[in-house]
Amino acid sequence: MGYKLDPNAMYRMPTHFGPRTGPRYGPDGRKFECEDNPKSTSITVSFLTNSEQLEALLPPGFSLNGEPVVSVSGGYMKEIEWLAGRGYNTLGVSFPAAFNGEVDHATGSFLTVLWENLTDAILTGREELGFSKIYCELPEPLTFNGETHCTASWLGFKFMDMHVKATEQVQVQPPSAPRNRPSGEQPLTGTLHYKYMPRTGEWGVADVAYAVLTPASAPNRVVKEHWRGEGTVQFHKARWEDLPTQYNIVNAFHELEIREWRGASIVRTVGGKDLSDQRILR
Repeated sequence: MGYKLDPNAMYRMPTHFGPRTGPRYGPDGRKFECEDNPKSTSITVSFLTNSEQLEALLPPGFSLNGEPVVSVSGGYMKEIEWLAGRGYNTLGVSFPAAFNGEVDHATGSFLTVLWENLTDAILTGREELGFSKIYCELPEPLTFNGETHCTASWLGFKFMDMHVKATEQVQVQPPSAPRNRPSGEQPLTGTLHYKYMPRTGEWGVADVAYAVLTPASAPNRVVKEHWRGEGTVQFHKARWEDLPTQYNIVNAFHELEIREWRGASIVRTVGGKDLSDQRILR
């Protein structure tokens, strides 16, 4: 007789060995509060681009919301509790968008792709949350002569360079208490995603295809340091031979028109959330 899945536990493939621990399901099913971890550094460069180029990247139900400003953000996280103190790094590309569904209307930053350098984080984020996560190599940033340099590569092919020069420290405001709103009046804002999984054996058919929202609220996240400055980012054109499974993604960013640089930032934070509040938009 085979095993049965526990409806109160969390599973990912392979399921044969029982529930799988991760960011939302720890040993013995416990949760991770994310009050003093992770310790994160976020390095971001933004630029104004061509709205038509961004609209071509939007899934069904989505539209551009406001100026066509692209933000490229590298995230460097340490002391993560669900990884028993280890860390990993990320690289995301996003721009302002809105989702208009049959039921829900949501606004926020549409995350087109999130590269990460750890398989465990990629799998939990794709399968459970619907983030468009893929793998690449993301070394720690190099800071020299007041300039921070971030890179991204895949099996030896460097496809991104980002340079940030922090020039002004921003005064960090103490966290404010959340405002209570009557039930049903909470605005849907945060990070927007499009979850898609192909149906096995029917390769042009979706097994899963829907919009997803990461709500903006993160009460445990505390900003420790915030710098503003100037920066640039460059995606290097790739051949299929360079990036067999990602060249079209990198080349789409390489081809984006840069009309104006819109500044850069370096933000250091502590704390976060386990993203259990992730929700499907209908």
